[in-house]
Amino acid sequence: MRGPYFLKADSQTELEALFRRIGCDEPGRQVMAKKGKILPLLLKEVRSPGANILKQQMLSLGGEAAVSKGVIDCSRDYSDVLLLGTFKEYVALVEKLQQQPWGLRLLGEKIEQFLGSIEAPKQVVWEWADRKLIIGEKVLVMGILNVTPDSFSDGGKFFDIGKALEHAWRMVEEGADIIDVGGESTRPGSSVVSAEEELARVMPVLEKLLAEIPVPLSLDTYKAKVAGEALALGVHIVNDVGGGLMDPQMAEVVARFQAPVIIMHNPEKGDYDDVISDLLDSLAEQIKIYEAAGVSSEKMVIDPGIGFGKDYRENLVVMNNLESLRTLGKPVLLGVSRKSFIGKTLDLPVTDRLEGSLAAAAWGVMNGADIIRVHDVRETVRMVKVLEAIKKEGINSNR
Repeated sequence: MRGPYFLKADSQTELEALFRRIGCDEPGRQVMAKKGKILPLLLKEVRSPGANILKQQMLSLGGEAAVSKGVIDCSRDYSDVLLLGTFKEYVALVEKLQQQPWGLRLLGEKIEQFLGSIEAPKQVVWEWADRKLIIGEKVLVMGILNVTPDSFSDGGKFFDIGKALEHAWRMVEEGADIIDVGGESTRPGSSVVSAEEELARVMPVLEKLLAEIPVPLSLDTYKAKVAGEALALGVHIVNDVGGGLMDPQMAEVVARFQAPVIIMHNPEKGDYDDVISDLLDSLAEQIKIYEAAGVSSEKMVIDPGIGFGKDYRENLVVMNNLESLRTLGKPVLLGVSRKSFIGKTLDLPVTDRLEGSLAAAAWGVMNGADIIRVHDVRETVRMVKVLEAIKKEGINSNR
């Protein structure tokens, strides 16, 4: 007899690979995979009677629920609740909550939706007449192309059409899967430009790129008019930095073209009770805006908006909780390249933040990001390839 050995098996895929290596039969693998990992779920502001029921039900299933001291005697009206259970225990909990009062039936539906999003992460395929993008097969790298005079990192560098085209080609050659074109800086203190000015900046560049660049193009904007004209020209994706909130017509425009959209969290002011809960609630409402307009659920990506409406600490908290975004059931884009939280951490200017950007991007790759939006494409593509090779071999070694 040899061992024991500690084996890293954080995901269901890794657990199932271990079971295959041992030689378990297929039905057994499916059952055991649901017992293998504790999934902490935080619920906010649960009525005390409901919190009591959750506590009792989780204990009866072999799990646990942490509640406030005032829940037992109902001396508190509300309590946050931390559920600690396995996939299998949550499946059973969902059944038990179907007939319960205090909003627990709806809670059960939300837990069921969450379980569906993590049970079998699926690939999403976006296809156009001459291009195709698969989200979930590998981590994608989105290269940033700013055709602005005042962007925080590279403002003015690619304002000229020829230089913009040259830089786009360079990023494609370096491995970019998407090129993201922006015509208005969103850095703090930047000047607001009219839709006409933004169109004058981006449309000539987009026309050239669409004719020559082989990868999908996204447009970074919050204006429906700009998005509409770009989509009519042939742009493939809208990167809505307003997340459907800054221009009420944006969702309708995206729906009309049935274009994929990236929905970013970008609050008007960062006044949070709890930054993660508030961010998830806001993104859930933003998703509903697009759903109501008629945008296909499979054409939405979410972006936590690092650097937008968040201070230094809040940005770090969001980064440390990226896996929470999985509860929304959408692919995740992460944009951290050269951001101010990196500069503050390292005490370095924008031009000297490559290592910090790579570290933050690597954290994103290891914590569920599907697309990484970057200035430094070559270095990021290399980093992603190494991380994915390590992850893949870790799974394969257990087969």
